[in-house]
Amino acid sequence: MTKRLLSFVVVCVLLFSVVCYSVMTGSIQVSMGDLVRGLISGTDEKVQVIKDLRIPRIIIAAFAGAALAVSGVLLQAVLRNPLAEAGIIGISSGAGFTSILLVSLFPALYFWSPLFAFIGGALACFLVYSFSWRSGFSPVKMILVGVALNAVFSGLSDTFNYRGSYTVTSISPTTTSTLAMKTWTDVEIIVVFGSIGLLISFFLYSSCNLLVLQEKTVKNLGVSVARSRLLVSAIAVLLAAVSTAVAGLIAFIGLLIPHIARQLVGSDHKCLLPFSALAGAFLLVLADTLGRIIIAPNEIPASIIMSIIGGPFLIFMLRRSEKKHGSL
Repeated sequence: MTKRLLSFVVVCVLLFSVVCYSVMTGSIQVSMGDLVRGLISGTDEKVQVIKDLRIPRIIIAAFAGAALAVSGVLLQAVLRNPLAEAGIIGISSGAGFTSILLVSLFPALYFWSPLFAFIGGALACFLVYSFSWRSGFSPVKMILVGVALNAVFSGLSDTFNYRGSYTVTSISPTTTSTLAMKTWTDVEIIVVFGSIGLLISFFLYSSCNLLVLQEKTVKNLGVSVARSRLLVSAIAVLLAAVSTAVAGLIAFIGLLIPHIARQLVGSDHKCLLPFSALAGAFLLVLADTLGRIIIAPNEIPASIIMSIIGGPFLIFMLRRSEKKHGSL
């Protein structure tokens, strides 16, 4: 109990600290006192720039990181596989494709892009489940299916980026994974849909705890496995879709955070889900902040930093899975 409480306190302090540092640091630097006074008075031009450009991307990074981390926890519970993650198994790329399709054909419906992204993510999830399942999930097979689906949906997305020899700039913000130039409209979208998904997921902890057990055991308890799996999967896809529609394709958060969180707070999803949300928010805000300051005034997208961190971690997890289950 002491370790759990301490872990929650530490991650909250880290999240608060990195948010404050991120707000004050960049091409325009202000102190916290000047920032607060500028926000109240509305007369400081530097603070207004920070308010319009920097604060929205920080909020989006926090919500996207939380959504992706919780989505990873839910998918790993449903699939009973520690390698399940929306970015790796193609759910995010499927969501991104349908989001691009919406923006291309119906720009006026941009606010509803997470719902269209949900359709693409659900399709990708169904395909992964269908192609990977044969008397249980093989970790390596699931990754291979996910890589294949990711390639297909990414290729379809690219067809909307390039027509002839020029780039369609009107949809480039949707297809890229940089958090730069996000607006308060984007904040509104991710806060509305992300909050719904996160709040529902926190009430699904008992279903997640049951789904990680053997299916026969769950059925003996009188629980509908199919219904629980469908509901948890739907919320996981919704969270990944919301993040992809607003922040772009960002992988590995749903793989890194749940694994680390289990070491700190245990496997009980009642604690694991909220802790993963806080840790995911911290990680993506940190990655975005580092991307802004490492080679300033240029930027490295947070998705690239996450890939550099997450790639070796995925290899480590695959090697660990092979040792546990034997050669696959």
